[in-house]
Amino acid sequence: MTVISTIEQLEAIYGSPNDASTVKVADRVTPPYRVLIEKSPFVALATCGPEGLDCSPCGGLAGFVRIHDDNTLMMPDRRGNNRVDSLRNIVRDPRVALLFLIPGAGTTLRINGHAHLSTDAALLASFAMEGKAPRSVIVMTIEQLYFQCARAIVRSDLWNPDKRVDPRTLPTPGVILASMSDNRVGGEKYDREWPERARKTLW
Repeated sequence: MTVISTIEQLEAIYGSPNDASTVKVADRVTPPYRVLIEKSPFVALATCGPEGLDCSPCGGLAGFVRIHDDNTLMMPDRRGNNRVDSLRNIVRDPRVALLFLIPGAGTTLRINGHAHLSTDAALLASFAMEGKAPRSVIVMTIEQLYFQCARAIVRSDLWNPDKRVDPRTLPTPGVILASMSDNRVGGEKYDREWPERARKTLW
C-alpha cells in the first residue's frame, strides 16, 4: 500500500484548486449564504477534544441556526441523550465546524470557527419552543464559510424518494441496545415506547 505522507505528494496528485473553489470563501455571512442558513433544518456539528473528534446531528425548523450578526451564529442545544459530547469538547477546545443540508438541494454550506456555550436566561428564553427553552446555546464566531458543490449529493442520490431505505430492513435502536447490553437495556419495549417518549421530549 502506498501512503501519501507529505503535502507535496498530495499536491502532485490533485494540483491546485481553481478559482471557483477559492473565491467562494467568505469570513462573514453574505446575502446568498444567509439564504442557505435560513433554509436549512439540519446541521452536522463537528468538534474536537482531548479524547478525539465528534460529529453530531442537529436539527430543527428551517432557520433554527440563528444569524445574530454577519460574524456570529447561535444554535440552541435541544434535548438529546445527555452525553453532551459536543458540549464537552467546546468547553475544552472551541474549534467547531458546521455542515448545513437543505432538503431537495444539492448545495451544502460549510462553516468553520470558534464557539462557546451561553446560559444567558434571556437568550435561552428567546429559543423556547412549545414553552421549553434549551439548557444552553452554542454561540459561534465565524472564521470561514463557503458552499460545497453538489457532487456528493448527486452521487448519493440523497433526495430521491425512490432510494429511501425501508426502516424495517434496519436494526432498531432497541435491538442495538439489547445486543450491546446483554438485554439489560433496549429491546421491543424500548422501541414501542420511543415514539411517545420522543414526542414528549422533542424540545
